[in-house]
Amino acid sequence: MSVLARSVGNAFRNKIRTAAVVAVLAVAIGLALAMLVANQAVGAKVQELNASVGTTLTVNPAGGQGFEGGGEPLTSAQAQTAAGVANVTSVVGTKALRLQTATTGTTATTQQGFGGPGGQQGTTVTTNLTAAVDAGTLGNRNNASGTTGSTTTQPARSLPITATGIGAEVDSTGKALDITSGTGLGDYTAAEAKAIVGTTLAEKNNLTVGSTFTIQDKTFTVAGLFDAGTTFGNNAVYVTLPEAQTLAETPDELSTMIVTVNSMENVDSTKTALQSALGTDKADVTQGQRNLQTAVSSLDSVKNISLVAFIAALATAGLIILLIMVMLVRERRREIGVLKAIGARNRTIGLQFVLESLVLVALGSVVGAAIASFASGGIASALISSNTSTTAATTNQRGGGLAGAAANGGVPGGGGFGGQGGPFGGANQLLTSVTASVSPGVLAAGIAAVFAVAIIGALVPALLTARIRPIEVLRGE
Repeated sequence: MSVLARSVGNAFRNKIRTAAVVAVLAVAIGLALAMLVANQAVGAKVQELNASVGTTLTVNPAGGQGFEGGGEPLTSAQAQTAAGVANVTSVVGTKALRLQTATTGTTATTQQGFGGPGGQQGTTVTTNLTAAVDAGTLGNRNNASGTTGSTTTQPARSLPITATGIGAEVDSTGKALDITSGTGLGDYTAAEAKAIVGTTLAEKNNLTVGSTFTIQDKTFTVAGLFDAGTTFGNNAVYVTLPEAQTLAETPDELSTMIVTVNSMENVDSTKTALQSALGTDKADVTQGQRNLQTAVSSLDSVKNISLVAFIAALATAGLIILLIMVMLVRERRREIGVLKAIGARNRTIGLQFVLESLVLVALGSVVGAAIASFASGGIASALISSNTSTTAATTNQRGGGLAGAAANGGVPGGGGFGGQGGPFGGANQLLTSVTASVSPGVLAAGIAAVFAVAIIGALVPALLTARIRPIEVLRGE
């Protein structure tokens, strides 16, 4: 009988014990694989955050932060100055516009208003588009005129459409636009009558790629559609920066600048250098995603915890295998003595027990992989939720309420992530959006590690027993 056949047969010699061993191994292996999957998922999310918005600074006119304020507009010359600061990889200028739906008798006028990126003053111009967001109670209340407590019924209002002139294919946070249909605007430094339209705004106005609409009586062609992920974000239009400046009749002016730094480690120093280069009386430099550092730190903690848990679960599986094989080797001392007496080599005896343990581990891995596929998502969410709650409590203690609002654009509860509630603001969504999917590569790596531990756990007791002389083994029996 071959060594492999004998090993497989020995693995199922006691079926009840085999089932119990496989069940215990399956739990340990499943936990190890689930932790490995969570570790990989969180690591990928950290890289995504670091690569997207973690290195972004926002430059606004000094005194223009929030929904009130003044100051002088930014200029293209200041954008060139910002681009020359050390560690700055790119500077994207924007020009904010508000598109107000034209009604019968409305003339094409421009006026200064609020509503640009980050609460910057934008220029209101007319369009034939209809906003994709209904004013509703909040919109009518926020735009109502008159004194507090007035019982006068206000007319239903039409919300403006956000329009932004951009110097590159990015949104107001510096993140690349998610174009779902069509193309971008091509040369973003040229004044062309092309636009990228949000999906909900396009649906509201029956627009597709190639359709046309008007802004300030000028016809624009839809080059592409984008999805910002929110209803408000999709009620928007992007045009090239020179085109927006022409529509606003403010050439060379910028509403804001999006500055990308080469790494998160250089963000703070670059922010200081940028503020010095532009002047504190000319520009305000803010880290629009300041809470992202806390979010990334929280994710890093989860990543470390999952890695430690994976190692602990792997060690547990190895210990189980070691104890099981020690028991099996002791039970078969007589068998080992007979094999040694008839000329079996130590490596042959060791191989037999290793193969037997691998059969048990293979069965446990199959069940464990199934457990991991169902449990990894829940385990990752539990780890993230627990760690987020702890960090959130610390953040609230350090500075919440109106003080935190003042540091994040003057909006209470804004959190610094575009008005999202909670101590992390939008960072909370980034934390909870981690998806733990079981990929073949991660499973293969985890199972390979389990098999390596199984080989060591089986080989050690087998070789120690195989080194004993046959006469000593048989005499003991």
